[in-house]
Amino acid sequence: MSTRVGDAFLRKPFYVDASLDIVSLCRAMAEQGIGDALVRDGDRLGIFTTTNLRDVLLMDTPPARLAVRDAASFPTVDVSVDDDLYDAMILMLRHRVHRLVVRDGAEVVGVLGQLDMMGFVAHHSHLIALEAAQAGSVAELKHAADQVSELIRLLHEDGVRVEAIAEMVGELNRAIFRRLWELLASADLRANSCLIVMGSEGRNEQIIRTDQDNGLILRDGFPTDGVAETTAAFTAALVDFGYPSCPGGIMVSRPLWCQPLSGFRQTIGRWIYGDSPEGPMNLAIFLDADAVAGDADLLSAAKDHFYRLMSDSSAYLARFASAVNSFAEDRSWWTRLPGVGGRAAAQIDLKKLGIFPIVQGARALALQYRVAELRTVQRLRVLSEAGWIEPDLSRDLTDALRVLMGLKLDSNLRQIKAGQPPDNLVRLDQLSTLDRQALKESLAIVRRFRDWLSLHFRLAS
Repeated sequence: MSTRVGDAFLRKPFYVDASLDIVSLCRAMAEQGIGDALVRDGDRLGIFTTTNLRDVLLMDTPPARLAVRDAASFPTVDVSVDDDLYDAMILMLRHRVHRLVVRDGAEVVGVLGQLDMMGFVAHHSHLIALEAAQAGSVAELKHAADQVSELIRLLHEDGVRVEAIAEMVGELNRAIFRRLWELLASADLRANSCLIVMGSEGRNEQIIRTDQDNGLILRDGFPTDGVAETTAAFTAALVDFGYPSCPGGIMVSRPLWCQPLSGFRQTIGRWIYGDSPEGPMNLAIFLDADAVAGDADLLSAAKDHFYRLMSDSSAYLARFASAVNSFAEDRSWWTRLPGVGGRAAAQIDLKKLGIFPIVQGARALALQYRVAELRTVQRLRVLSEAGWIEPDLSRDLTDALRVLMGLKLDSNLRQIKAGQPPDNLVRLDQLSTLDRQALKESLAIVRRFRDWLSLHFRLAS
């Protein structure tokens, strides 16, 4: 998984001119014994594969009279020779392609195929995504979804970095959600809506299935007849797949999270200007929304409205950021970790005391400075590079988040093995000395971040 793309098997690129006709191209590909070709069209670079050939055969124009440029895919999906192989896998999952153009700087050095990549990967997550994409029924899709938990365990046992597992699982979940929506929703509904995931799912930071955080933005004026039945079936199917219902009701089957664009705009206004205690948290969850299927412009329009309302609202920003202190507890006991007395058997909520303050703090800063990235680590990186937070603090927070996510994953896998439902709690007496020390230092970093945020946003002590 950590192998460099440049160390994998790369096929030499085969170039053709975009004006070449399809029959001549297929003849050249047959002579070369290959299934794809890179297409040069001026400054553009595209790719022609057997998938494009299938589409050509469905066109009215005979292949001999059709130029390659009219059927090739532009632009190519590129990866660097210095990227990890798991980065390449994520790109394939995200863009639903089987080939990546590999570059060394601006120079094309080869093509990485899916099967070639799988030769380097012991546990083929791409096969799960492929099975999900080809599922012809909800039952077949459930079979693909059932394999994700075992993949998580195997990757963790192999020492794959926790953030790599999280991103891979996030992309697999999106593939499953997308196909489920295609199976359940009508073509008109899919074309006139945007299915979104939010919260940790939107940030690609949820590994073990703990709840659902999804919604549906409908195009204004689209008739809602039958929508409730479809969204209820979607939620029920995900529950059957092992994605628990959200305790807070953040699901497409709830009216608050299934509205026309105009309704979402009004709701966002109430979250900002109303006095509901759930407003800031709902807004935080929505800020992490990412499009899974349908018209992504609907989500962009909702977020643009949100940013316009927030253009001059420093008071709300402070209220939004103050959530980092929601679960703060007495700090004094942190310094006693790892203790040998009663505290050694204490249970710590890793999410409330550690993960959430980092996520919410980065989210508040991203909102203040209009950082578009969703993942917490990426937000911290952008904030650091722009000079909005100190690089040392960004680095420490990134390390702390990885430690906390790793400890949570360890605990969740132990709970699942013992037949217990996974939660956010970890017992100190189940941690090694090194893990307890890492937890202590991570929580100290969180405390320092909360103190920094209190000064930055002028929060009440």
